[in-house]
Amino acid sequence: MESFDRRIFTRRLLAQDVRYLFCHTREISDLMRSRTVTRAFMERIMSVVTAVNDCPYCSWYHAKQALESGVDPDELRRLVSLEFYADASDLELPALLYAQDYAETNRHPDPFVRRRLVEFYGDETAGHISLAIRMITFGNLAGNTFDAFLSRLEGAPAPGSSAAFEFLFFVCSAPFLLPIRPMLEKLQFSGTP
Repeated sequence: MESFDRRIFTRRLLAQDVRYLFCHTREISDLMRSRTVTRAFMERIMSVVTAVNDCPYCSWYHAKQALESGVDPDELRRLVSLEFYADASDLELPALLYAQDYAETNRHPDPFVRRRLVEFYGDETAGHISLAIRMITFGNLAGNTFDAFLSRLEGAPAPGSSAAFEFLFFVCSAPFLLPIRPMLEKLQFSGTP
């Protein structure tokens, strides 16, 4: 029997992330007005994290947002393939490398990479970048947890996950994510990335 292989929320992790984001609403507001972390820069960061966490909802949404913010379609394809080194500017590369490391290590980035981020950008911008990564990680795990319940119904449960938790999460998130599913299926069927 196959199992669901994407990262998802646990009850504890969901509570921690909700608390973290709620306690950082002022910083989120500052991030959205940042002149250093532009919309296109943030979308590049979010695209890299999403590529690692493999959330189809976030992939679709942030690809659309990246294109609208001025990211070139070819660059976006390379971002989601984690082949961003040639396209990334010297200003953005440390953030993209940190975003990839954060996601690949499941929230445990290499301390050297974290220090490099702070040394390169300073505390405030490094904090904004870290917050953007936390926000997209939340979105990625939300989409994946929603899909984990659907996968469970098809006989492929997520290892170590609770059916009751997945069901409650599914019910709460269905109004937001169910309307997107037909569009994702249409894109998959047409072969559009």
